[in-house]
Amino acid sequence: MTGVALITGGQQGIGLAIATELAAAGFKIAIASLPAPDAAPVAAALAALGQDARYYQHDIRDIAAVPGLLARIEADLGPVTTLVNNAGMGAPARGDMLEMAPESFDQVMAVNLRGGFFLTQEVARRMCALPQAPYRAIIFITSVSAAMASVERAEYCVSKAGASMASTLFALRLAPEGIGVFELRPGIIATEMTVGARDSYTPRIENGLVPARRWGEPEDIGRVVLPLVTGQMPFATGAVIPVDGGLSIARL
Repeated sequence: MTGVALITGGQQGIGLAIATELAAAGFKIAIASLPAPDAAPVAAALAALGQDARYYQHDIRDIAAVPGLLARIEADLGPVTTLVNNAGMGAPARGDMLEMAPESFDQVMAVNLRGGFFLTQEVARRMCALPQAPYRAIIFITSVSAAMASVERAEYCVSKAGASMASTLFALRLAPEGIGVFELRPGIIATEMTVGARDSYTPRIENGLVPARRWGEPEDIGRVVLPLVTGQMPFATGAVIPVDGGLSIARL
């Protein structure tokens, strides 16, 4: 018995890879995201995930809509037993942080930190009322940028550092409830978000920026999520797990 997994931003990239891994393990899948410009890939992804996968249109910034979202999921699939906070955005424009507009900062915080925090808050309240089986878990997908600074995208780094602390706080609060909370920090992953940086990063990766000397793939993240949400590492709640091919290892 595996339960129901809610994955924000699960229609593509890392989120879809996680959804695919969990669906194969028997989870019912709820994908919540903004509507895609082209609905066909989302429809194809859902079909591949199987009959127990549903798509829910949801803007992570709309905190007032969270109870309604969860009510729809509960009616269709059952109560959420796994939450994967994956929805996110990069800096709207890279540049000198001394010139960054407050609007850019606020936009990134609303998506990468505020929205995920209050979704987690409501999911956690409901999880606390559930039986301890199946295992209940919450995952925060942050970034190596939670600790590695990039001054040309300061708002993104600050948002991920905040999400990292949110993961720690929820882990502490929910440990007595038997709910596992984990943070995954992806490195340089080949997704839609990094397409524009492919040409600049590839030679640096091949020259050792990433010790594994390759781009990360969304499936690398999905494979790490599965044991965490199936209760195989419950005493490791609060763990921060880099999934970056060694990028964040301190080196001389």
